[in-house]
Amino acid sequence: MAELLRRGLVGEGWAVDVVHDGPSGLERAGENPYDAIVLDVMLPGLNGYAVCGRLREAGIWAPVLMLTAMDGEYDEAEGLDVGADDYVTKPFSFVTLLARLRALMRRGQPQRPAVLRIGDLEVDPAARQCRRGTVPVALTAREFSVLEYLARRGGQTVTKTEILEHVWDDRFDGDVNVVEVYVSVLRRKIDTPFGRRSIRTVRGAGYRLEVSPETAC
Repeated sequence: MAELLRRGLVGEGWAVDVVHDGPSGLERAGENPYDAIVLDVMLPGLNGYAVCGRLREAGIWAPVLMLTAMDGEYDEAEGLDVGADDYVTKPFSFVTLLARLRALMRRGQPQRPAVLRIGDLEVDPAARQCRRGTVPVALTAREFSVLEYLARRGGQTVTKTEILEHVWDDRFDGDVNVVEVYVSVLRRKIDTPFGRRSIRTVRGAGYRLEVSPETAC
């Protein structure tokens, strides 16, 4: 599989290095400024979760695409919690993997701190906890995931489709307006009780979590 991916990516004009165990991958990624990393979870020595977590701890922010035979929300959540950017399960289409990899590379290498702070709003992805100032805010798993996605892109406008693609899986075939429902609930939990207006609707575009939220009148 690694060799097939290497050939395919080289055929697309990219320079590709391949290693076959976790410690070697961690060492190579620390030595070279890669534009992106395709990281298999089931690696000997150190699994992909551990490698990704250590890369982020070391301040290495190259986009990481997790690749695994595992399939399930908890496996995906673990990968995202340790700092991965996207997640593809086997079997997969090379065309799909290529498109996701290109998308990650277009985004560049923004830092992903362990705890996200937007004003007095604190979002801790690893602990799955949220606070407004010193006050804990109880969120469901899905509500937290929507908020985390907005927080990771604090100050940026994100579309409903982007939120769906990153919080729900590709098998979701419901109404895109389900995002509105979750944003409305988040506002009632993280804004209204604290007199804030942090989640803004950008007409015709999507939503933005304000870095310096307004105080509600």
